[in-house]
Amino acid sequence: MTLYDVVKWLHILSSTVLFGTGIGTAFHLWLTHKRGTASQIALAARNTVLADWLFTLPAGIAQPVTGFWLVWLAGWDLWSPWLVASYGLYILAFCCWLPVVFLQIEAERLASAAARNGEPLPPRYHTVMRRWFALGWPAFIGLIAVFGLMVAKPRLW
Repeated sequence: MTLYDVVKWLHILSSTVLFGTGIGTAFHLWLTHKRGTASQIALAARNTVLADWLFTLPAGIAQPVTGFWLVWLAGWDLWSPWLVASYGLYILAFCCWLPVVFLQIEAERLASAAARNGEPLPPRYHTVMRRWFALGWPAFIGLIAVFGLMVAKPRLW
């Protein structure tokens, strides 16, 4: 196995962890938000944030590191249009993900307080979750597009 094969394997593995953790935790938190109690929501949000720190963040760092390493090993032009499009979409996904983590932390805090006090979820919680949901879509679609670009490596211009 060549160095290129090892780096490519790491790149594919980290993309799988990044995307799989993201969609899995988002699905779990959204369903709990729609169907669960405040204490269940707090637990789901707490676990989602933990998964983000343990899996999403390291995979998100590994992606550009292994990606640029692959570009260098393969001798591709760093400014190829498909790569530039990938960079932009990846940055878009990151710019959506970062506030999502803080929204999840706030949702957990609000749900925990509601559960602890035996109160309904406050209006602020619902605002937080609407923002969380809205930011998830561009990140999700952006990463799907990056997958497509990585597989096809199209000539865009």
